[in-house]
Amino acid sequence: MRNHAISPISRLLIGCTALASITISSLTQADTLDKIKENSSVRIGYANETPFAYTALDGSVTGESPEIVEKIFQRMGIETIKPVLTEWGSLIPGLRASRFDLIAAGMYITPERCKQVLFTDPHYQLPDTLLVKTGNPKNLRSYADIANDPEAKLAIMSGTVNLAYAREAGIKDSQIVQVPDTTSQLQAVRTGRADAAIGTQLTMKGLAEKAGDQVEATTGYGALAFRPADKALRDAVNAELKKWLGSDEHLKTVEPFGFDRSNVTDKTAEELCSA
Repeated sequence: MRNHAISPISRLLIGCTALASITISSLTQADTLDKIKENSSVRIGYANETPFAYTALDGSVTGESPEIVEKIFQRMGIETIKPVLTEWGSLIPGLRASRFDLIAAGMYITPERCKQVLFTDPHYQLPDTLLVKTGNPKNLRSYADIANDPEAKLAIMSGTVNLAYAREAGIKDSQIVQVPDTTSQLQAVRTGRADAAIGTQLTMKGLAEKAGDQVEATTGYGALAFRPADKALRDAVNAELKKWLGSDEHLKTVEPFGFDRSNVTDKTAEELCSA
């Protein structure tokens, strides 16, 4: 019977292969960060949702997240921000396909998303809000109210964390009306296709003048998101965020979008991913 012991040369080859794998992995993590620094340019993926990230009337891209990204990358010596518009549901697939370098769209941190992307620590906390018809005829104030009324229907923007929240609260899929954007949510409530729409407090507040709103207690934590291979880039951005969030410059930057010190949080991505 042949001896299957590994020869010294084989051990050396195996060791070199393992070392090469580790080196390649390390280079991959640093590659995007190095490329961004070399080009002094970073690509951000966003979906049109006021006030988090949106295209203004003059064609520029603004909102809480893009403005934060601009300030943070300036601190890192990066001059150019290149926005890439995409649908909300395509943000994570687009990131993983390298269409852009990070997601800057006010995306909530959830354990499920943490399996697909790396988040910075959150740069805001925000309670969700229900948008209902004026006078709130069905007396809906929470996910629980909708779950307890089998006839009630809730309009949710496709791809958002609210879909998971609704299901966890016991709302049946037959009660959920999925729509592509916030304008469609408002239209669904106004035409009676849905009894309520759910979204972040600031987004729904922007629609409330036409439809009326009620506050729901769930709190969301928004952050920037990166590819799993780009830990070096995420860590570099996170380090700058930690030094900057809560500063006078930060609060002045986000004030035009309805954020203030009450939206600052000390929660970490690690604890939110394991929640």
